[in-house]
Amino acid sequence: GMDMTRDKLCSLVRKWQTLIEATVDVKTTDGYLLRVFCMGFTKKLPKQIKKTAYAQASQVRAIRKKMVDIMAKQVGSEDLKAVVLKLIPDSIGKDIEKECLDIYPLHDVHIRKVKVLKKPKFDLGRLMDLHGEIGGATDENGEKVATSNDII
Repeated sequence: GMDMTRDKLCSLVRKWQTLIEATVDVKTTDGYLLRVFCMGFTKKLPKQIKKTAYAQASQVRAIRKKMVDIMAKQVGSEDLKAVVLKLIPDSIGKDIEKECLDIYPLHDVHIRKVKVLKKPKFDLGRLMDLHGEIGGATDENGEKVATSNDII
């Protein structure tokens, strides 16, 4: 799994804004079952005079529904390797931010945690496909060296 550090989480949480969290269980294309947790905060508009930026309960429900839909679509259509590559630049959070702009402006939308609930059955062939050619020995530098099977 993956988790956001406690100090990062604490630095995001502030008063006078609404915290919106959503979770979803998604199966990737390569058979992993992941539970993805998302969090986002409401944002004050640039010319806003009011001190608070609280969203109404119906707006929170609508934003949470969009969060779940986007996470399910983005994670469910990829394999685990591609999901990890999406999580590193936090592109899923940026998509959620853009989609929810018409409901209520958000900021600091992040995937805060990913749990692996179920792994697929171990398949040696698929593992070798992921790591390149099957067999072959390498030295300490990672260069391929000839083995007794290669000489024959």
